[in-house]
Amino acid sequence: MQFHVTRSSAASQRTACAVVGVYEKGELSAAADELDRKCGGLIRRVIKRGDFDGRSGSVLPIAELPGAPAERALLAGLGRRADFGRKPYRKAVAAAVEWLAKGGARDAVLFLSQEKVAEVDAYYAARYAVESVHSSLYRIPDLKSGKKPPQPKLSRVGIAVADRGELASARRGLEHGAGIAAGMALTRDLGNLPANVCTPSYLGTRARELARRHRSVRARVMDEAEIRRLRMGAFLSVTRGSEQPPRLIVIEYRGGKPSDAPVALVGKGVTFDSGGISLKPGLSMDEMKYDMGGAASVLGAIEAVATIGAKMNVVGVIPACENMPSGRATKPGDIVTAMSGKTIEVLNTDAEGRLILCDALHYVRKFKPRAVVDIATLTGACVIALGAHYSGLFANDDDLARDLDAAGRRADDRAWHMPVAEEYTEQLKSNFADLANIGGREAGAVTAACFLGRFTEGLKWAHLDIAGTAWLSGARKGSTGRPVPLLVDWLLGQA
Repeated sequence: MQFHVTRSSAASQRTACAVVGVYEKGELSAAADELDRKCGGLIRRVIKRGDFDGRSGSVLPIAELPGAPAERALLAGLGRRADFGRKPYRKAVAAAVEWLAKGGARDAVLFLSQEKVAEVDAYYAARYAVESVHSSLYRIPDLKSGKKPPQPKLSRVGIAVADRGELASARRGLEHGAGIAAGMALTRDLGNLPANVCTPSYLGTRARELARRHRSVRARVMDEAEIRRLRMGAFLSVTRGSEQPPRLIVIEYRGGKPSDAPVALVGKGVTFDSGGISLKPGLSMDEMKYDMGGAASVLGAIEAVATIGAKMNVVGVIPACENMPSGRATKPGDIVTAMSGKTIEVLNTDAEGRLILCDALHYVRKFKPRAVVDIATLTGACVIALGAHYSGLFANDDDLARDLDAAGRRADDRAWHMPVAEEYTEQLKSNFADLANIGGREAGAVTAACFLGRFTEGLKWAHLDIAGTAWLSGARKGSTGRPVPLLVDWLLGQA
C-alpha cells in the first residue's frame, strides 16, 4: 500500500474515489461542499432524498460525478459535529476503507483528514488514517485449503490536509503510521497462528528474521541449556511439562548512540497455556494460543521503531515456552528458585506468566535500562476489571505511568492506571518460601503486578496487563495488535 499527502481540494483532485465527510442531519464537510458545488449540487440532492443521514460509520457511494475530476465519491458519515473526535474519525476512515476494499477503485483520497478533529493535529490525523487503512485491510493468515479471496485492488491512498503548513507534519504521520501498522501486522500474525505452528522456537526464528530485515536490529535466541546456566529456575519450572523446548529471545534495536541507555521491553511468551497441573476449563482453551501476546507486541514494537528509524536504543527480552501438564510438570506446592535468588511457592501452576517474567525482569538489569515495561496477557482478573477496552497499567514510578497513560490516549490504545501498594503485597506471603505466586481471589491483577514488583527494585518499571485487549473473541475472533500503538507512541516520545 502506498500513501501520499496532498494539499489539493476535493474539487480539483484527480482520483478514482474521493472520500468526503457528511455530518448528521445532512451537514456537509468543507470537502463535501467543494465537491458538491463542482458537480452541480448532486451530493445535496442525494441527501435531500433521504438516501444518507451522516450517521457515524455509515457510507454511501456515488458512482458518477458530472463535472468533477474524481471518478466517484464515497460519502462517509461523521456523526454529530459536536462529537467529532478521534473515535468517529477513525470509525469513518475504517468504514470507508472497508467499502473501498470490496470495490474496484485502485486509488482514493481521504478528505476526512481536512476536518477539524478534537485533540488531533495533522500528524495524528495522517497517522490514524494509515493505521486504520492497514487495520481494515488486514487478513488473518488462515490455513484453509480452499481458494483464497482476491486481494483488494486498492493500492494507493492519499491523505488530504487543509493547510500547506501541515504538509510536513502529515508526512511524518504517514511514516510513523506505516511503522506502527507494520508492527501491528507482525503482532497480529503471530497471535493468530495456531500453537502447533507458533512454538517457542518459531518465535525465535521470527526474531532472527526481523533482525535480517533491519540492519539496526540484532537477535539472540538462547536454548534450554543456556537458560539453565542463567539459573532461571522460575522460568524453567513453567516449561517442565512440555515437549517443546523453551527459548529466551533477546532482540536489540540500535538506533541511538552506543552510549545511550536503552529502554527495555519484556514480553510474556507462553505460546500455549493449558494451566499445567492446575488445568484450565476446556471452554475457550483454544484461545490460550494468544498467551504470547506480550511477546508478539515486543517484536511488533521493535519492527515499528526499526521501520521508522527512531533515534534511540531498545532491547526486547522474551521468555518463550509452553505450560503443559505431564508427569514432569511443576506441581502446586512446589518451591522454585528464581534467577534473583528469591524462592517462590507455586500454589497455582496457572499463574505461570509471572514466573517466567520475574526471571526475564531480573535478566534485563544487565542492559542497565533507563526504563522497563513488561507486557503480558497476565490475569483474567484484569479482564473482569477492565473488559476489552483498557489495558491494565501498573508502575513503581508515577512519571512513567503518566507517560504511558498519555501515550495510550494519544494512540487511542488506552490503559488504566491501577495501584501497586504494600498492602497487596502482603497477600503474597508464604510460610515456606520468600513469596507465593498467587495472593488469593481479591485484586488478582494487582497482586500479580505486585509479585512482579518484588523483582524490579531499583528499576524504573511499568507493567501492562493486556489479557483483555490482546485479542477478541466471538465472530470477530483474532489478535488486535494491541498495545503496539501505545508502546510505539511512548517510545517515540522517549526518542
